[in-house]
Amino acid sequence: MSSIISTDNAPKAIGPYSQAVCAGGLVFTSGQIALDPQTGALVGGDITAQTRQVCGNIKALLEAAGCTMDSVVKTVCFLSDMSDFAAFNEVYAEFFTSCPARSCVAVKALPKGALVEVEAVAEKSV
Repeated sequence: MSSIISTDNAPKAIGPYSQAVCAGGLVFTSGQIALDPQTGALVGGDITAQTRQVCGNIKALLEAAGCTMDSVVKTVCFLSDMSDFAAFNEVYAEFFTSCPARSCVAVKALPKGALVEVEAVAEKSV
């Protein structure tokens, strides 16, 4: 049985989906872009600021689910420009210190003109 994870410390869904779902001992976050949870506005004009906000949003969702960033076993990362890869990695490494498995791809565009989107899968402790 699955349960929906919701928190005011992460942006509200901007479509017909949940912020995160817990199922089978795993927490699946929806893709997070650099939205401020309080205003819903896109923050940061560069990849560094946006990645920091994205990771903070994921951290808030995981905390709401009873997990930590170290609980993450897999991420999927989307960049609107692969030339941002190195700068993205610098900030990403600050948050994902356990080095989960990861995919990172370039996409043509992201919602609201975001530069980065990240989704995560975490293992929920019993």
